[in-house]
Amino acid sequence: MSLKTAIIITGPTASGKTELAVELALRLNTSIISADSRQCFRELNIGVAKPTPAQLQQVKHYFINSHSIHEEMNAAIYETLALEYCKEVFTSCDHVVICGGTGLYIKAFCEGLDEIPAIDTTIRKQIIQQYEEKGMVWLQENIRSADPLFFDSGEIENPQRIMRALEVVKSTGRSILSFRNREKKQRPFKILIFGLSIPKNELYQRINHRVDLMMESGFLDEAASLIPDQHLNALQTVGYTELFDYIQGKNSYENSVSLIKQNTRHYAKRQMTWLKKNEKLEWLDQNFLEKILERNAYVRT
Repeated sequence: MSLKTAIIITGPTASGKTELAVELALRLNTSIISADSRQCFRELNIGVAKPTPAQLQQVKHYFINSHSIHEEMNAAIYETLALEYCKEVFTSCDHVVICGGTGLYIKAFCEGLDEIPAIDTTIRKQIIQQYEEKGMVWLQENIRSADPLFFDSGEIENPQRIMRALEVVKSTGRSILSFRNREKKQRPFKILIFGLSIPKNELYQRINHRVDLMMESGFLDEAASLIPDQHLNALQTVGYTELFDYIQGKNSYENSVSLIKQNTRHYAKRQMTWLKKNEKLEWLDQNFLEKILERNAYVRT
């Protein structure tokens, strides 16, 4: 039996995943594969809380700065890439660390994705037209009503993903998530998955502080440089959309920053809702590194 092991570190945004992953990778002398749907984009930096240059130098990272915002990226593509990265790391290491909070990417890596039936093109065109006329709020309200399971997945900032989920439920009467993982794929390595549990008040304080640091570090300038590309899927995400509104005179600076904090807190809550459904996920509330190393040693004996 293979002793190769993928150790997944997940949890809500600002819970300390990156720091722990780097520390763990250094202890195990291995590399990190990101499971974040935004940190892969070269053009996005401050607003997606990428690992620092020092951390990237300390440990080799995969799926960080690997793609352009002009390239398509989704869970199916991620599954293929992550498995390829694992194969490469496992040629010289017994472990690989997976780190990120995109629940659907982690699910795809662990279990695979199933095919979804063909969708009526008329329904697709109607949804696209209504989104273009009524905007993101309309899209989010409709998916909340039509597919609450998807709404709770934490992936509702990307209009393309929401429209895809909406067209599936309208065409089939079933949640897009119901088509996934009917037959879970078996991986040729062990998988340990840990979630970082932070008290809500502390987590919200961390989120607010991190947003303040982002603004001090030049997030507004980064967002301004991306205005020509604001229509792209990769930029339909918390932080950028609020600053785009400020830059275009639709909101004040103070309100925009406050909204980033509020929407990030909401996103963290959705992440927790999604992750808590994973029965294999082991939650840790203290001594993160020690407990992961102990659990790994136990599983390998």
